Amino acid sequence: MGTPVYGDGRRRRPGAGGGARWSTVTEDAQAAAVAARHAPVMLRRCTEVLSPALARPGAVTVDATLGMGGHAAELLRLHPQLRLVGIDRDPQALELAGRRLAGFGERVTLVHAVHDALPDVLDDLGLATVDAVFFDLGVSSLQLDEVERGFSYARDAPLDMRMDAGAPTTAADVLNTYPQAELARVLREYGEERFAGRIAAAVVRERAAEPFTASARLVDLVRANVPAATRRTGGNPAKRTFQALRIEVNDELRVVERALPAAFERLADDGRLAVLTFHSLEDRIAKNVLRALTESSAPPDLPFLPPGSGPRAELLARGEAAGEEELAVNPRAASARLRAVRRLPGEYRAQPQRGPRQRPARRPRPAGDDGPARTPRGRTGRGAGPGTALSTTHAQDDGRTR
Repeated sequence: MGTPVYGDGRRRRPGAGGGARWSTVTEDAQAAAVAARHAPVMLRRCTEVLSPALARPGAVTVDATLGMGGHAAELLRLHPQLRLVGIDRDPQALELAGRRLAGFGERVTLVHAVHDALPDVLDDLGLATVDAVFFDLGVSSLQLDEVERGFSYARDAPLDMRMDAGAPTTAADVLNTYPQAELARVLREYGEERFAGRIAAAVVRERAAEPFTASARLVDLVRANVPAATRRTGGNPAKRTFQALRIEVNDELRVVERALPAAFERLADDGRLAVLTFHSLEDRIAKNVLRALTESSAPPDLPFLPPGSGPRAELLARGEAAGEEELAVNPRAASARLRAVRRLPGEYRAQPQRGPRQRPARRPRPAGDDGPARTPRGRTGRGAGPGTALSTTHAQDDGRTR
């Protein structure tokens, strides 16, 4: 079996430290303990969206961001003949998911890779198409709760933030080496931080005296460099800086931009793609990618649909949020949004072309009638005449982002 491509283009030997690994899950008595640590977000709705594509014998699904395997376990339980490929860039998450999914035996295959490597993973497993793909994006509960990994601003920890401990760049590297302008760009674009320039300048001044190594010092610096009014509202003022650093360290947004279209291309007819997002930047990407799949690529003023220009997918979920009952027991679900599509059968084949409307024949003018002849409704010369209704298949923007 070959080696999957990582998001940065590097290839790693299977079994190498921090590298790509394949394993068939075996039984492990710690499965229940792992399940107790993790409450999968919007579990019922996610499985409802995906399940219609997984009912057939021999169906295959991909959990492209496996985490601790909560959604995967439920899908495997609901569909006894389902085969699941679980992908994650975090070796610790794969280990815990392996324990949780141990009871499903050879129905589960785990792969250590970044989720934009999905096509290479499927090629290596000999799978041309799959029936469903699920993405649960962003930082996981495991990563937030493990203090030493540095994802949380609530407790002092090393400034790491790598989802894959074998990756080369840490949050400390970004803070200590990026030029001021580039650091400000990262904070502004990935953290939507209004005071990015001020914070970046303070980081550059401080690191000249001593490099950044721990999160508490960064939290204090951010707090000291935002206005008092900002400190009093909206939670910890460092949250936007930490989000920006995490996204930069793990190249999260560019990975999502590559992964979602690649996953759709590997869906079988009627296959389903579902994406769970947790902040506005990744949700905007998911919204735009999935919406484009549900629209015609033809110009809206054409009177016919050129071959192959029709919609490729049906929209199933557009930014659905968790319900009040779930939020009461799992506050981390508050920012979650679910988007999903179904691949239309035969969408990749040329579609019949519809020709322009034919003018109806002119009615003969009654004898002695000197009035003007009636003009047929529809297109007259160039452009549309009164009454023209040129239908399109373009989906309407729901107007909502997170």
